[in-house]
Amino acid sequence: MMKGKNILLGVSGGIAAYKACTLTSRLVQLGANVRVIMTKSAQGFVTPATFQALSRNPVHTDTFDEPDPTKIAHIDVADWADFIIVAPATANVIAKMANGIADDMLSTTLLATNAPVYIAPAMNVHMYAHPAVVRNMQQLVEDGIHFIEPGSGYLACGYVGKGRLEEPEEIIAAIEQHLSENHQLSGKHVLISAGPTRESIDPVRFFTNHSTGKMGFALAKAAADKGANVTLVTGPVNINLNHPKIKRVNIETAAEMYQAMHEHFPKADVVIKSAAVADYRPKYVSTEKMKKQPGDLVIEMERTQDILKSLGEQKEDQFLVGFAAETSNALAYGKDKLERKHLDAIVINNVAEPGAGFGHDTNIATYVSKKTGETDLPMASKASMAKDILDLIISELPGDGM
Repeated sequence: MMKGKNILLGVSGGIAAYKACTLTSRLVQLGANVRVIMTKSAQGFVTPATFQALSRNPVHTDTFDEPDPTKIAHIDVADWADFIIVAPATANVIAKMANGIADDMLSTTLLATNAPVYIAPAMNVHMYAHPAVVRNMQQLVEDGIHFIEPGSGYLACGYVGKGRLEEPEEIIAAIEQHLSENHQLSGKHVLISAGPTRESIDPVRFFTNHSTGKMGFALAKAAADKGANVTLVTGPVNINLNHPKIKRVNIETAAEMYQAMHEHFPKADVVIKSAAVADYRPKYVSTEKMKKQPGDLVIEMERTQDILKSLGEQKEDQFLVGFAAETSNALAYGKDKLERKHLDAIVINNVAEPGAGFGHDTNIATYVSKKTGETDLPMASKASMAKDILDLIISELPGDGM
């Protein structure tokens, strides 16, 4: 799987830099084309000449070292890479990545690349558990960076615990596993709805809900990362997501979402409706701003079209997944929705639980399938939960989604 791949290895300043030499050698033996970027601190542990001999390529150490006047080195190498490995990744380089700092060749290249990035941390056990480091790693996971967890054992500082750079063979195995997962939904079209809808009262005011679209966008990215062509129909949200395999369709009202979902539904293989769509809208919408009047105001409401139910009634071979956001008796209401709307599966969560629901970066849910039953999804980041949900869906597709 590594044969012919262009792999950029970033080596930062930790004693575990010596393991990066073995990693370079192993990758070259597997047929990969390897280039190495070293930080100034990394050069205090291993010389560039070592990596040059092992990779058979020049080693990059300075942003301003431009050997080819026709190219900008950090842009050129960022575009060249099929993927990037940072090993060892110190707390310092992780902090730079999480905060968009570009003050050396490695951090500048990492900002300039569109290639997948794999991080293999290595540091003292207490550093690894420090809230700032944990926060930075969580941010990088949200940004789509892939982590290769460090091992536990005797550390150079004398402590015993988690923080030891994973062995080169395990790093390669983890990357190969991830690369194989990238093809699980190749050739599939995944249709996802996300975010809230808005229903106007007048040109100034509207009804909406607390949905931020975070879960739906996480699902879209997870599906695209697994090789799917994704159509993301989204209400008004403050999320930017640029991915070559994601087509974004912006809508505002429930009626517009109904139309967009039905337009793309016939070509979809998997449909996930995670949007929080208005059940009611004002029956009459004023063309002028409604002025404040004495006393109370009554606005007559009418039902919107039930998007999920209509898709369930029309589905043929599509695998249809709904979401149920409840505040009580969540499992019972969710299972009822699964049956009534002719779904294949449903993701149920109690939005009243701490750490779950709208606006949070985390979620807690239960995935219920007609075929396989219940699977609890404990609290996790929405990015992590999206991957778990996609894995469950893939396991139910013909040929395991392949």
